[in-house]
Amino acid sequence: MTRILSYNILVGGQPRINQITSMILSADPDVVGLVEATNPRVVEKLAKQLGMQYRMSALGQHSTDWQAAVLSRLPIIRTQVHVRPGILTKPLLEVCVEEPDGNQLTVFVTHLTASFNNGRAGDSIRREEIREILRIMASLQGTPHLLMGDFNALAPGDRLNGSMLLRYLVEMDTRRKQDAKGSIGHPYLNFVIPPAFHIFNPILRAIPRSKVLCAIFDKLVSLYAPRGSIGLLLRAGYTDSFRKLNPHVLGFTCPAGAPAGRIDYIFSSPEMVRRLAACKILTEGNGVSGDKASDHYPVLAEFGERVNDEQGDRGWEDTAEAQRAPDSLPVTRVSPENHSLS
Repeated sequence: MTRILSYNILVGGQPRINQITSMILSADPDVVGLVEATNPRVVEKLAKQLGMQYRMSALGQHSTDWQAAVLSRLPIIRTQVHVRPGILTKPLLEVCVEEPDGNQLTVFVTHLTASFNNGRAGDSIRREEIREILRIMASLQGTPHLLMGDFNALAPGDRLNGSMLLRYLVEMDTRRKQDAKGSIGHPYLNFVIPPAFHIFNPILRAIPRSKVLCAIFDKLVSLYAPRGSIGLLLRAGYTDSFRKLNPHVLGFTCPAGAPAGRIDYIFSSPEMVRRLAACKILTEGNGVSGDKASDHYPVLAEFGERVNDEQGDRGWEDTAEAQRAPDSLPVTRVSPENHSLS
């Protein structure tokens, strides 16, 4: 089997590196795609602790220099970084690895823009990013490849617990006033709400205190939540690995402290779908609660057969019961010189 993990580690993960390591170790992955890998020293330390090689899209210069990284225990054959100024808001990292059977597998790690306070919650920007990613991946049609990361978007048909998310945003507003530096990377009201609607913030802060208002808000938000970017990927023939095997499980990945929606994915090409054996959301790892490691839960997928898989299913977190949708819910260090810019 080949295990793939996609994980947004929240602004580099420096204060939580031990927790992040525990989460990853529990999954026993062969390849890890890291989002928000802003701190090269953290990536290097994770790779050393996990016994993996690593590649980065670039060396982050500051806390909001959103980079991607790949950790791999499989041999890395090639690496390419795709930069598209004005189209891709963040670099797309492409890494090709060799599986135990000798076949090659290419993984792409992306982090689509949030831009929630733009028109239709920034979906037009994310759709343009997806179109460009599809153009980049077109050369790999007919070969095994995966696209994973933080897409900042819901999939068609997925549910959103809007009132839970709103409660979290209100709490982040308060925390941001008390500790601005410690709140970097966490969304807050004005980050999500379009400027024209900031006058309604007092009302929004009151909604979480009323069950009736929460129910109304959930219905309205489920209609507003944009899903176009994920729809483009599905129509292009890519498969949402988690939803393929878990049609009735919410699978919320963010925010980990108050799970409200699923925005982290591993998309499989047709060649990989045939090998898809399992896909789950990890909510804890080796006794560490997922919300103590990051504001996202990682996504873990397993494909085909792997040599020396004596560890079996250790590290898998079954969320079928914890996140089953209720009927009533509305809605080895490697130098970076091999990097090339396409």
